[in-house]
Amino acid sequence: MRKTWIAALACALSFGLAACGGSAPSGATDDAPAGGVSPEGTIKIGSLHPLSGAAAADGQQMDNGAKLAVETINAAGGIAALGGAKLELLSADTQGKPEVGQSEAQRLVQEGAVGLVGTYQSAVTANVSSVAERNKVPLVIDVSTADSILEQGYKYTFRVQPSSSVLGAQAAKYLSEVSTAANTPAKTVAILHEQGPFGSGIRDSFTAQAQELGMTVGPVIAYDAASVPDLTTQMTQVKAADVDVLVVTGYYRDGVLAAQAVQTVQPGVDAVFGVANGAFDLPQFPAEVGQAGEGFFDANYHADMTKPAMQELASRYEQQYGDAIRTGAVLSYDAVQVIAQALEKAGAADPTAVRDAIASGEVDTLLASGGPIAFDDTGENRNAIPILMQVQGGAVRQVHPDSFAEAAPLYPGQPAPAAR
Repeated sequence: MRKTWIAALACALSFGLAACGGSAPSGATDDAPAGGVSPEGTIKIGSLHPLSGAAAADGQQMDNGAKLAVETINAAGGIAALGGAKLELLSADTQGKPEVGQSEAQRLVQEGAVGLVGTYQSAVTANVSSVAERNKVPLVIDVSTADSILEQGYKYTFRVQPSSSVLGAQAAKYLSEVSTAANTPAKTVAILHEQGPFGSGIRDSFTAQAQELGMTVGPVIAYDAASVPDLTTQMTQVKAADVDVLVVTGYYRDGVLAAQAVQTVQPGVDAVFGVANGAFDLPQFPAEVGQAGEGFFDANYHADMTKPAMQELASRYEQQYGDAIRTGAVLSYDAVQVIAQALEKAGAADPTAVRDAIASGEVDTLLASGGPIAFDDTGENRNAIPILMQVQGGAVRQVHPDSFAEAAPLYPGQPAPAAR
């Protein structure tokens, strides 16, 4: 019964893999050190994520998403252009450390991975992308926003999600649109962000667009996401600044700390507005923080829960792993699909041929998006966009733009500020 259900779901979620002939796979070698069909008849894809450490919950979700993609493709018959060859996922733990990610990426390449997906932290992805380029093995970034990664002129690195520039600039526009429509235009903004390349890139792009829209930005407060014990001191600085909106960019653990600090300090803002926040738009967040996160916004890449195929994948994930799916897992799912479709198009398990097929292909996505996944000359997904979500009644709802909205935005999103 379970095999029948998986096969039916595979058809619903498949990405148009071509039904080609069954000749011997081209590019196959006995040991396939730089990618190819293994002696066991499988094609290896490497999955690099933080499976331990502070970001392990997200990393495990993303590795699970990659596993579900491989399971879906294999259940649908494997890679038809390579005689039905099955995919094999090689999972590696980066521990959230750039040097570990680099060494693990090199190991996966040596073990024959025809492509890599990962890695969640931008600093780790920067190192992994250099390994991919040096070995001429494609890397499809599922989550890592830093613009600098694709500013190196790499030819083997591609990004599914929006970049820092897109996320920050679009978030500022969404804040202006939503607050103005509510006749409470945001004029002053404080930024609280993790201090790495991810948070710093969002800070810069959001600030530039917000200032162009007439907002005053400051204070800007950075913290170490890996070690910060709480954010009460930083929230006290925000309260003293007497601003309209608090923008928060970071990961899950520090997003929870931010919500707890808001509840404790009561900074008196109209809205707590996440930008690419790793907590505020996840279903686990309102369940963990309760009323402390009510009304929080997040402008972020997100699974489009209005799509039936996405609803089916979410249901399957929960049944298989006993947890609600996070968008990171969906991005990893899509990233594997990008490599799989490239294998079909290339008709060879050769990393360079796969790279060329990725660069010229289009792949349907389960994300809220401006169109299919399609990469420009720099490796950016030209159709990647964020949407705006909000915690309403203990659940995360898509609220803006209208084309993706499940509910209307509620602004101000926080209790009325104290008299100033």
